[in-house]
Amino acid sequence: MLVGVVVFPGTNCDRDTKWAFEKIGAKAEFIWHTDKLKNYDLVILPGGFSYGDYLRSGAIARFSPIMNDVTEYAKKGGFVLGICNGFQILLESHLLPGAMTRNENLHFISKFHHLKITNNENKFLQNFEAGDIINIPIAHAEGNYKVDSETLKKMYDKGQVILKYCDKDGKELNPNGSDDSIAGICNENKNVFGLMPHPERAMESILGGNNGIKMLEGFLK
Repeated sequence: MLVGVVVFPGTNCDRDTKWAFEKIGAKAEFIWHTDKLKNYDLVILPGGFSYGDYLRSGAIARFSPIMNDVTEYAKKGGFVLGICNGFQILLESHLLPGAMTRNENLHFISKFHHLKITNNENKFLQNFEAGDIINIPIAHAEGNYKVDSETLKKMYDKGQVILKYCDKDGKELNPNGSDDSIAGICNENKNVFGLMPHPERAMESILGGNNGIKMLEGFLK
């Protein structure tokens, strides 16, 4: 499996992400934001602070040359995963519905947080069962996901809400104010995925947990 990890000016989770996919047996390589996409099996938009988040998170990266290729790749059914800032870029690019705003408490949040698998009928989360609880780090200042009620209903109807914030028992516990405690979503065709938590930081038990392995391995099947 060949994974392309897109690097924008300001990206800082690219090496973590490349290492995580190599750990599970994939071949991964970096793609500079002005380069062209090759025939990848999966394209990753990793976390970080693309262009310093100087306008708002993901708003400038959305206009990087590589995003034209990413958009066409996704429209043709290619698999795309946006993690944290990558999720924000996918929203700004309208490859996923909704938008991000500042965390409700206006602070940067960095900690492990429990998530509930709300839909596993997709490649990304196929190794889990709906209702499973996992523990994955979050690290963001603009993770407050917003979407209008009509679109949200359609997303639930089509299985696009895939991850929600919760406590260790699965009860809703919202760290940032996101609508319906949403932590991750996908598009209608289930080939574009975005989540605020960082599975690439949950690959070693000694570092707090390895639930990320099972998540990323979904793309290997």
